[in-house]
Amino acid sequence: MVLNALSLRMLYVSLSANIADRSAIHGSEQHSKLIVVSSFTEVPEPANLEQRKAYYYTKSPTNYALKMQIACDFHHRIVHVSECYIGRVNDIKILKELGLLEHVEEYVKIIADKEYIGEEYIVTQIKKPYGCELTDEDKNFNRDIHSATAAIVSINQRRKTYAIRDSVYRGAI
Repeated sequence: MVLNALSLRMLYVSLSANIADRSAIHGSEQHSKLIVVSSFTEVPEPANLEQRKAYYYTKSPTNYALKMQIACDFHHRIVHVSECYIGRVNDIKILKELGLLEHVEEYVKIIADKEYIGEEYIVTQIKKPYGCELTDEDKNFNRDIHSATAAIVSINQRRKTYAIRDSVYRGAI
């Protein structure tokens, strides 16, 4: 899947190097940042057994869902929304199919939540080492990452307040 021209233009917006400072004026700094989060939309239980298997998603209250990925910049503008994927799909798989990793330069940082740990070019929270505690510096870093991803979660929640997203999606699948 290829990003359209508008998405690519918005992708390269330069943003502040301090991810925790939301009040900073965003100009032509050396680092760009993009926030990526996955979301799902519940769907009613399909009548067909094969469709039930395809759409099954255990984290959904109805257990049947469509999953999508949302990318947002630090101006809290939605840069891209992926296609809907059926049922259980790994977040990293969606990101790779989205084509976002192919279109970012090394200086563009993608900030994401814990589902993306270990992926190159993606900044995630630091995992606590087994049997040890995180340092204060690591805790502050994790807090900054969490506050950055909280912005897009808030945007996604506002999207869900619309009637079509507030309840189970009942359109054609």
